[in-house]
Amino acid sequence: MEEQAEGLKELMEDNFPSNNSSSSSEKTDAKKDHNTRIIAVTSGKGGVGKTNFAVNMAIAYAQLGKKVILIDGDLGMANVNVLLNVVPQYNLMHVINKKKSMKQIILDTEFGIKFIAGANGFSKIANLSVDELEYFANQFSTLGNADIIIIDTGAGIANNVLQFVAAADEVYVVTTPEPTAITDAYGIIKIITTEIVDRVVNIKLIVNRVHSADEGKRISERIITIVGQFLNYKVEYLGCIYEDPIVQASVIRQKPFIVVNPTSKPAVCLKHIVGRIEKTEPEYNEGVASFLKKFLSKKKKDEI
Repeated sequence: MEEQAEGLKELMEDNFPSNNSSSSSEKTDAKKDHNTRIIAVTSGKGGVGKTNFAVNMAIAYAQLGKKVILIDGDLGMANVNVLLNVVPQYNLMHVINKKKSMKQIILDTEFGIKFIAGANGFSKIANLSVDELEYFANQFSTLGNADIIIIDTGAGIANNVLQFVAAADEVYVVTTPEPTAITDAYGIIKIITTEIVDRVVNIKLIVNRVHSADEGKRISERIITIVGQFLNYKVEYLGCIYEDPIVQASVIRQKPFIVVNPTSKPAVCLKHIVGRIEKTEPEYNEGVASFLKKFLSKKKKDEI
């Protein structure tokens, strides 16, 4: 095990040089070269519209001319493909097992985004050999030409969820006005902030299924105040999405609501959220190489 850990360390140092060994000019150049924005979308509980938000946000970005890759990181209940009405033949396990390259498993969709299907066995990444790890790292690095990578994580707390959250540039927590959803949103923020202590996680809040903008603002202020008071952590409110029958109808049709009715209240709300995101530069935006390094570092710390 020690030999494997040492090999992993050497591999990471070779593929992902430490910032301490770079000059300030090299750091600046690296930011220019690796400007992929990586967003993890998560929630404290299921049923709050997390996956629907991730799918429609990806399409909204594509409509702005961005190159978008949507990754299904919900390893237990993967269902992004259902909302996109696609049947993936291959998934991430085929890459890990060296049966396919990353480029071979990426699916083009009719909505202008690319999609990578997850797999229940993806947790195998915790036990990859150095050779397997090097192959996977090289494959993952091919995603660096994307402008935006959105990862739909599982709901609640699981090790793979925290890995994605720890590695992403930004983390979007989706909740609803329901008391249980509010409690669980605070719960996942608390776990994120206590488990990931080596850096400040850029957490942002979205309130879904509101009946008014005031309701969304009121719910967000409640959560943000409690987080600040008890966790001493800053969370930003990104916006809200209205409750609307068009959302459920679009799920049944297996077409995202931003496509089914682009002028509906939910679609307009989501476009406003994406517009707001685009006006802000993430504090850490270091691309796929940095993402994979942080992803693997989180797993390594969990095993110590």
